[in-house]
Amino acid sequence: MVTFQENWLQVLQTTFMQHALLGGSMVALAAGLMGWFVVTRQNAFAAHALAHIGFPGATGAILVGAPVTLGLAVFCVGGGLLIGLFGKRVADREVATGTILAFATGLGVLFASLATANASSTTTVLFGNLLAISRDQLWVFGGFTVLVVGVLAVIARPLVFASVDPTVAEARGVPVRALGVAFVVLLALTITMAVQVVGTLLLFALVVTPAAAALRMTARPGLVAAIAVAIALGSVWFGLVLSAMVNLPPSFFVTTLAVLTWAVTLLLTWDRVPRETPAPVLDAPQLVPDRSR
Repeated sequence: MVTFQENWLQVLQTTFMQHALLGGSMVALAAGLMGWFVVTRQNAFAAHALAHIGFPGATGAILVGAPVTLGLAVFCVGGGLLIGLFGKRVADREVATGTILAFATGLGVLFASLATANASSTTTVLFGNLLAISRDQLWVFGGFTVLVVGVLAVIARPLVFASVDPTVAEARGVPVRALGVAFVVLLALTITMAVQVVGTLLLFALVVTPAAAALRMTARPGLVAAIAVAIALGSVWFGLVLSAMVNLPPSFFVTTLAVLTWAVTLLLTWDRVPRETPAPVLDAPQLVPDRSR
């Protein structure tokens, strides 16, 4: 039965809520920044698959008593590297992603069946538990977030160009393949964090949905990223407040708020012709030296 908690303000001041707020904010920041690239590069399936590829890593870690974050990171990054190396074109990438996903799912079923004594931990991996983030996990999340933001700051301009028009970018000498691998690794780190907040099954709420809503408002990559981060942060913050008010899992509220924001944006922009992201033509000449001189 759902009941209103009159002491919800005190609940928000507890240590576990503070950890949830910090951890969720870091995940929202990384997911919001990565979202534009996920949608533009048509990597939504890869993002979904990486979460499931990380599942056997998490269940395997539970089985041997290792940190869940470590297992998730190893399998997510490993799967991301394989997808990036074997899938250059969208069609090839989807085949590689599906094949790796099938194998990882089989391993996940095996490890989950062996770890029956830790069924609650397995459920947490599937649906997330924002309220269970520990201080040690906050340090790991902080390191991942700094790495994602730092690398994106360095490769953002060529990555935008390679994402919008990979054929032209490759013709101009942009290392499209290397950028693709770097992007998938960053996505894997982001998913490693997001899975622990909203779970494997609800991952889209932070990685894809905020960016999809932002893309209905504008086509500018920088502005899309800013709006997506704002939507993700708002979903996490208000989700935690609602969770404290009625004592329900915050994952439900986080995903619901993100999806509602997307639905409202979709309705408000329904009559608007979808706009394609403009190619960053000003960036192209600066990416490689001019060999014609």
